[in-house]
Amino acid sequence: MDARLQLRIQRYGWDLAAWDYEPLWRSQLAEAQAAVLDTAALAPGERVLDVASGTGLITFESAMAVGNSGSVFGIDLSANMVQAARRRTAGQRPGNVCFARMDAQALDFDDASFDVVLCSLGLMYVPDPDQALREMHRVLRPGGRMIAAVWGERARCGWSALFSIVDAEVASEVCPLFFHLGQCDTLANRCGAANFVVVERRRLVTTLDYADADEACNAAFVGGPVALAWSRLDVDARNRVRARYIEAITKWRCDRGYRVPAEFVIVAAQSGATSTVDSRGKLR
Repeated sequence: MDARLQLRIQRYGWDLAAWDYEPLWRSQLAEAQAAVLDTAALAPGERVLDVASGTGLITFESAMAVGNSGSVFGIDLSANMVQAARRRTAGQRPGNVCFARMDAQALDFDDASFDVVLCSLGLMYVPDPDQALREMHRVLRPGGRMIAAVWGERARCGWSALFSIVDAEVASEVCPLFFHLGQCDTLANRCGAANFVVVERRRLVTTLDYADADEACNAAFVGGPVALAWSRLDVDARNRVRARYIEAITKWRCDRGYRVPAEFVIVAAQSGATSTVDSRGKLR
C-alpha cells in the first residue's frame, strides 16, 4: 500500500476511535503498559518521549514517575487522540507533560533530546517502522533507553479474526503486516538494524476480559484499529460482522463474558555501544 494512503487511513481511523478507545481498552492493556513502564524504570528528572501516545495512558504515568524535575512529551498521528489527551492535561494540570500531533517517522525534535523513548502498541500501524525506529534512535541521547511493545503472534491473539471478518465486507487496509513485528525476534532484529543495542526481550501472555458480547465487539470495531472500516458498513453488514466475530471468540466465553487470549512482545534497547543496568537490574 502507498505509505501516504496508509498514514491517512491510520489518522482518520484513530480519529474516529479516539473517544471510545480509553473506556474500551484501558483495563485490557493495563498489564502490558505496566510491563512497559516497569521495564523503562523511569527516574526523576528524565526527559521522556511517548510515541503513539494515544489518550495518554502511559504518558501520564510516566509524568508521575519523572516528577516535576522531568518532562514527558506525547505524540500521536491522530488529532482527536491528542485532543483527548490534552483534555486530561487540562483537568489534572500536570506541569511536566504536553502533547502534539506528529508522525513517528519524522519526529520534530533535535538529536539527543530525550533520555527515554517509549512506544507502546504503535509500531504496528506505522508504514515504515524501521524509519520510526531510526528516528527514535536519533532523538535519544547516547546511552538513552527505548522500550517498545507490539502485539505478539497472530495465533496467540484470539481477537485477530476481526481483520479477515471486516475485510470480507470492505477493504479495510488497516495494516497489512499488523502481527509481523510480533513474530519470533522480528522486533528485536528491527531495533538492532536501527543501531539500538537490545538488552531485553520478553513475551507477555494475558487475556482480554470483556463483560459481554457487546463490550467485546465495541472494543474490536468501535474503539479499535478497524474503526474507519466499521464506519463504512451499513446496518446489515455490521450485524453480519458482529455475529461472525462473536462466533470466532465463542470458545473463550465464560458465562456472559469472554476471556480472549492475547500476547504482547516487549523489547528494551539502548542507544550506544554499551548497555548497563542499575542496582535493581533495570536498563540504564
